[in-house]
Amino acid sequence: MGCKPDGTQLGFRRYDTQTCRAGRLSYRAIEVVRRTIIGHFHHAMSRQFQRNGKIWVRVLADIPITGKPTEVRMGRVKGNPTGWIARVSRGQILFETDGVSLSNARQAATLAAHKLCSSTKFVQWS
Repeated sequence: MGCKPDGTQLGFRRYDTQTCRAGRLSYRAIEVVRRTIIGHFHHAMSRQFQRNGKIWVRVLADIPITGKPTEVRMGRVKGNPTGWIARVSRGQILFETDGVSLSNARQAATLAAHKLCSSTKFVQWS
């Protein structure tokens, strides 16, 4: 029997950002954190990251948030999607990185934690 992956184990590489509590993440927050990590790596060591560095986004915003326009009667159909969110469980891995040094990965995880609304921690594969 195989085991079902729940997103709490390192799947790809060496360093990751893991949540400390359950909650929701918007698609905008996920994209901002991804760009922050990439921007930090490009700024810190552009040559090494372009050759070896990789980032895996392990969370997907797949739940639509809908909103009805103003002055529409109650009880009709659902409104159009206005955005997307992802449900995040406690201990779930959000981002994984590899191909960079430990200090740069730790700094990028700190920058990512400041951009997210929930508390996170940095985990290193041993």
